[in-house]
Amino acid sequence: MSHHVGVAGESRGMRGRQTVRDMVLSMLAVGAVVWIGYLFLPHDASGDGVHTKEYRVAAASAKRAAPYTLLVPEGLSDKWRATSVTYDPASLGKGKGNAWHLGFVTPAGQYAAIEQSDVARDILLDATVAGGKPDGTSEVAGQSWERLQGPKERALTIQTGGATTVLTGTASYEELAELAQALK
Repeated sequence: MSHHVGVAGESRGMRGRQTVRDMVLSMLAVGAVVWIGYLFLPHDASGDGVHTKEYRVAAASAKRAAPYTLLVPEGLSDKWRATSVTYDPASLGKGKGNAWHLGFVTPAGQYAAIEQSDVARDILLDATVAGGKPDGTSEVAGQSWERLQGPKERALTIQTGGATTVLTGTASYEELAELAQALK
């Protein structure tokens, strides 16, 4: 009987070594497949992950639909990269009026957006610069823009005709003024 116990004990020890060896071989096989897959996936080491959008066609369409003079930047350098663009007519705006949005990554790598709507000015400011406090004015192209500083972002705002325009984001006042200068 003791002979069978010895064989069983040896068998269990051999099985344990085989299990560890099989696990290591499996991990090496999976690692090789992952490494080969990585080699064939397209990746751009120089990219910053910003996905730019073409906004001119959307802007032209929104200009025809908006009941106010829709403002769109012209002449910004290629370092201003558009990342989002929407126009929501009042019928789709869920009480937010006609709303134009155009977002950018600025040359300094910050965020700046144009928010323009015909809702009440206070409602738009609360939605775009939550907790914003008056911070003076900026003169841009002969117009006085009110400055607001919020806890996370800042803004330049102006009332034009039936709409309020807010330039907001983490961008500096100087970059927001550059964006305001380009609005046509």
